[in-house]
Amino acid sequence: MPNIRSAKKRMRQNAPRREQNRDQLSAVRTAVKQVRLAGTPAEAQAAYRKAEQLLDRAAGKKLLHPSTASRTKSRLAQAIAKK
Repeated sequence: MPNIRSAKKRMRQNAPRREQNRDQLSAVRTAVKQVRLAGTPAEAQAAYRKAEQLLDRAAGKKLLHPSTASRTKSRLAQAIAKK
């Protein structure tokens, strides 16, 4: 437990940010899973657009490394092309 006032404030600020980051990363993982589990190519394409948006947003906020987001989008596009 911090003793310094600024450290206490930082701890208060970090809690909601950590929760928000966790929720956003969970949404990204769910979107990626929906693309992979889509039954038809049309469903997969619609899910891919949503996942692509979330991946770009997460990379922009530094929740994911930009290369990780790009690699994931590329692999999802390949998976859709195979369907």
